[in-house]
Amino acid sequence: MAAGLLAAFAHAGNAQVIPVDQLRAKHAELGSKLSNNQFRKPLYLDSSESLGGVTGNVYALIDHPFATAAAALNSADDWCEILILHINTKYCRASMGEQGSILNVSFGNKTYQPLNLAHRVGFVYRVVAQTSNYLRVTLNAADGPLGTRDYRIVFEAVAVDNGRTFIHVSYAYGFGTAGRLAMQVYLGTIGRSKVGFTVAGTQADGRPLHIGGMRGVVERNTMRYYLAIEAFLGALATPPQARLEKRLRDWFAAAERYPRQLHEIEQDEYLDMKRKEYLRQQFGLREPLKYA
Repeated sequence: MAAGLLAAFAHAGNAQVIPVDQLRAKHAELGSKLSNNQFRKPLYLDSSESLGGVTGNVYALIDHPFATAAAALNSADDWCEILILHINTKYCRASMGEQGSILNVSFGNKTYQPLNLAHRVGFVYRVVAQTSNYLRVTLNAADGPLGTRDYRIVFEAVAVDNGRTFIHVSYAYGFGTAGRLAMQVYLGTIGRSKVGFTVAGTQADGRPLHIGGMRGVVERNTMRYYLAIEAFLGALATPPQARLEKRLRDWFAAAERYPRQLHEIEQDEYLDMKRKEYLRQQFGLREPLKYA
């Protein structure tokens, strides 16, 4: 536990940088950006792009005590409950492998589809650090769909004032020539009109001009993962038999608050698709007959 917290080191003077202190410093640094932003909630999002990949980050204050959030987010099985809420996640099942816990995830399109038509990705799941006031979870995959690679999902949480928790969700992946070409095809066709959240300027009519391209892609998906975590935590107080339905409805409602970026299908389509996918997930690779 302590070793996990001392894993990072500063370049200057070999001074140790404690991750919990880094996250608290980020909370202080963001300051007014958490209370005054386009999201109308304590949330900050940024992204970056390099020659070899893209990264998105969401920082947010959530109204859940740290102990509650940490207990709910340190299990591989629970992360499958989170990931399945994302519109493109078709399946997630935790298993044990040589590297420890593995999340076997299938990604696909925005409709229900057979798993043999989806892209399978194996994430190595690790709880890197966990103390009474800090949690860090990582999901790493060497290979992804369509020539992408080095997938990294990082979740951090730290206890802050007034019984709240400050969290950081990072989503990143890399790509070579094939992956970049595949993304360019997507951005030139069905992804042509899609945008992210970062405001890059102002349009002629005065409306904000949002970032597009690959940064737009990573921003949309980082937000979707954050909303899935938020929906998962928000259903904890609901009776177990009603949690799935609450998570699904809450995730969809949260995504619809940002229709320019996240609207894809109607609520009934999303609910029907996810109910079927969840049953398939619960019973392994068997296709469910119906949702009860």
